[in-house]
Amino acid sequence: MERSHRDRSLLIHVATPGSSDVGGAEFRQLAADTGAEILDLWSISRTRLDPATCIGSGKVQEIAEFVRANNVDLLLFDLPLSPVQERNLERACAARVVDRVGLILDIFARRARTHEGKLQVELAQLDHLRTRLVRGWTHLERQRGGIGLRGPGETQLETDRRLIGERIRILKERLARVAAQRGIQRRARLRTPVPTVALVGYTNAGKSSLFNVLTANAQYAADQLFATLDPTIRRLAPEVAGQQILLADTVGFLRDLPTELIAAFRATLEEVNEAQLLLHVIDAAAPDRDEQIAAVEEILADIGADELPRIRVFNKVDLLEDIPPARRDVDGQMTDVWLSAHSGEGVDLLRKAIVARLRQEPLRLQCTLRPEQGALRARLYQLACVLEESFATDGRQFLQIEIDRATWAGLQKHYGAESCQREDLPSTMRP
Repeated sequence: MERSHRDRSLLIHVATPGSSDVGGAEFRQLAADTGAEILDLWSISRTRLDPATCIGSGKVQEIAEFVRANNVDLLLFDLPLSPVQERNLERACAARVVDRVGLILDIFARRARTHEGKLQVELAQLDHLRTRLVRGWTHLERQRGGIGLRGPGETQLETDRRLIGERIRILKERLARVAAQRGIQRRARLRTPVPTVALVGYTNAGKSSLFNVLTANAQYAADQLFATLDPTIRRLAPEVAGQQILLADTVGFLRDLPTELIAAFRATLEEVNEAQLLLHVIDAAAPDRDEQIAAVEEILADIGADELPRIRVFNKVDLLEDIPPARRDVDGQMTDVWLSAHSGEGVDLLRKAIVARLRQEPLRLQCTLRPEQGALRARLYQLACVLEESFATDGRQFLQIEIDRATWAGLQKHYGAESCQREDLPSTMRP
């Protein structure tokens, strides 16, 4: 629902050594997505951030004069601010101050639609808020002794912190139940050997548009940041793939994504970790394409998904003059595909690359299982991939199996990376 009042906002982009040259344009789009009325964008270069105000006293005075002259309601900063910096800026400029973290949290709060998404956003907001509580109700804070000076044992500030802490505990418990439900759904999918492909990438790179093309779906897609918050899983069009493949659309990534959001959305991002193949969707026409790729790779490493096999999908080639050819690795598998989800150019090539990557020659290997790994042994028999089995006197089981790589990767994730010992297939079984 749109706000009845649009905050008159001044955007402040602080450029530091090594920061992106196009960060200001991305910041303007972030601010516009909140519905704020943008009066101006100031770009301030700093070699070192001031610990008290971030931008120095001189710039603070300039901003305060602009605020008074233009009736500015809100100052939006394009970097995380400490609680002290935020407080000092608000006092000096007489306007509300929101940093990059608070701005992104506001966008997520506006876009959250499902019960899980709302819980995740509220948890992230409270984690961010509890370090920024301001003193209120000062008449209740008198703790000194003396007649007329005795106040309550707990100040209003302490009460607020305690209530926020209690609410955070409740939200974490609810999200833990949601995560458990997702785990049950994943285990149900693992009972059928259907590989999962996850779309990941920078926000607004065209993941949802590509998802709709590949699955003939009507998932919401828009030219805006974080249009998709909740994961959506659909089947890849069977008439094209020739086999059943699940495709998952996930939340977009962003440079300097708040750690509170990464923690709150960890249950959602588990869909990425459970995939057998990642499609890293990249905006091929973005001027800071390399920085966006690096930001996505960094977040994938944070959630433990950096080792998963992937295909880099360069989208929006209809905005380019020259289209590079698709790249292949030493095994002949495509690693880079250039396409346009809008025009459909190159989409068939991506479909073939997905199917080829998931249809590699099956693995023939020997597993050594411990006695307590009966669940994995039962699962291998359920998949009808056990060729031969023998036992050792200490209870270990030696299984000779033939299994496709995607299913094997899924079993390793589900049962643990060290749940079974993979060995080169010997000519004879050696119990």
